[in-house]
Amino acid sequence: MKLIITAELTQGYELWKNLFLSTDSKREEYGVKVLAYGHPHDNENKMYQVVEVESMERMQEALQDPVIAKLRTDAGVNLDSQEVVFLVE
Repeated sequence: MKLIITAELTQGYELWKNLFLSTDSKREEYGVKVLAYGHPHDNENKMYQVVEVESMERMQEALQDPVIAKLRTDAGVNLDSQEVVFLVE
């Protein structure tokens, strides 16, 4: 299953990107594969990710992992602004 995830960033894109890349092994543990990520050309306070997940259950487990949850907030992800789009394959 492929997803597009977007959220507002309170501390800018560079901090988010550095912390996002530092969690590759944690994502791998939950079967989350990153296909692409980035920000709009004129807005470094918003990020987009395209990921492929084994299942929504595994994705939910990943999002509830305390290490991942802390990294997301440390990276400035405004959790209230997060949106997920499920892509049809």
